[in-house]
Amino acid sequence: MSDNMAETLAEVVLQHVDKKGHINSLELAIELKEDHQKIVGAIKSLQSFGELIKAEQIVNKRWELTDEGRDVATNGSHEARVYYAIPDAGTSQAQIMKTVPNAKIGFSKAMQAGWIVMDKKAEGGPKVNKKADKIEDVIQKNLVKLQQDQTDSLTDEQKAEYKKRKLITEVKITSYEITKGDNFSLTIEKPEVDLTPEMLQSGSWKTKNFKEYNFDALGIPPNGGHLHPLLKVRAAYRQIFLEMGFTEMPTNNFVESCFWNFDALFQPQQHPARDAHDTFFVSEPQVSDIKRVPPDYLQRVKRVHAEGGYGSQGYKVEWKTEEAEKNILRTHTTAVSARMLYKLAQQETFTPVKYFSIDRVFRNETTDATHLAEFHQIEGVVADYGLTLGNLMGIIEEFFKKLNITKLRFKPTYNPYTEPSMELFSYHEGLKKWVEIGNSGIFRPEMLLPMGLPEGVSVIAWGLSLERPTMIKYKIDDIRTLIGPKVDLQMVYDNPICRVEKH
Repeated sequence: MSDNMAETLAEVVLQHVDKKGHINSLELAIELKEDHQKIVGAIKSLQSFGELIKAEQIVNKRWELTDEGRDVATNGSHEARVYYAIPDAGTSQAQIMKTVPNAKIGFSKAMQAGWIVMDKKAEGGPKVNKKADKIEDVIQKNLVKLQQDQTDSLTDEQKAEYKKRKLITEVKITSYEITKGDNFSLTIEKPEVDLTPEMLQSGSWKTKNFKEYNFDALGIPPNGGHLHPLLKVRAAYRQIFLEMGFTEMPTNNFVESCFWNFDALFQPQQHPARDAHDTFFVSEPQVSDIKRVPPDYLQRVKRVHAEGGYGSQGYKVEWKTEEAEKNILRTHTTAVSARMLYKLAQQETFTPVKYFSIDRVFRNETTDATHLAEFHQIEGVVADYGLTLGNLMGIIEEFFKKLNITKLRFKPTYNPYTEPSMELFSYHEGLKKWVEIGNSGIFRPEMLLPMGLPEGVSVIAWGLSLERPTMIKYKIDDIRTLIGPKVDLQMVYDNPICRVEKH
């Protein structure tokens, strides 16, 4: 219905209200021979203009004939049609079934009413004969009355029976009683929805009728946020660890002492990583309470650094407590691994474990395309008897296989706290070259035995950065799936960390 038609119908409603004082929308629809829903639409439109009219909603229930019920009202009930289809000489049941609509229910109801009878001993086979000389089709008459809104002439039992037979159905009719409103007028003037500068300058706003502000109206739904790409990748890594049976380590302390970050890992106090150019030192508090470290363990670490032990000659330099107690922003989550392994060593009976962590670490780096001052380290640790380099390579290959990274290479390298140590490389199909993606190794005895772990227990570990350039060459659709449909792809291209190639 066009706007002009709606306005015309609304004006007709106003004219009838003005003439009669009050009207019913259903009665008006019948009088105008118009669809009731169009009348309701006109009423709703008038309500939007303020207090032009008052509309009270009325809900009535009424019985209406179904399609089958209308057929019965026109052509007779199913049982009556079966009765009238039987000739005086009788006929076979099969013939009735072929010629009469809904013969199955009609035959049953006619038998039940005593209108027909089955003669099974008849010559030539069973026959259906009329039993009653004449019948009255009460059902047809009652349905005709319902069509004429004479519902009071039917009993509740009859209505229930016809409803059960799906001849009638109860429907709700919603109509409106319309009366004049406080601001009733035969002229429809649309209220203003905006206060314009021109109205303020001319003063015309004083005589304008403004639309009432709807405080219950819903506002424009805000665009939903999206998880950061790194959080999505982090969740994927975490799920892989959990699927492989690893337990997540607590990593909620960004500030560590040099003891757990370096010394417990058998990293010398003269190592360049401890220089202020590589590590963020905390000025307040500047030192931690080194007394919290068990004294016997502290002495074993001091001894293996300064004098050697456990088959190692150590570093043969003075080990200073004041260096170990300095507070820093942790440079790797391996400090957490050291705490967890020491805690494991204190158990009466050693039990194999698999740990992992994904959390933030800090390096005093100059920010460039491949380095940040803070990033997230991913670390996996397995402790058990008899673990070898082959076990480490196997578990790393299984880990990266779950990321669809299968082209791996291992290169020997040096780490202060692992021996042997390996760098991890993967072939990048987009860059057409091998790219470093992580580091790994077996923790040294100088780190594990002072903790109290039994001899023969090996600990294999590997780590990588969450922010390393991706090893997968994503297409546009893959990126949208990963980080959301509304992402600014130019932002992704411009981000030196992502290294995404356009296709």
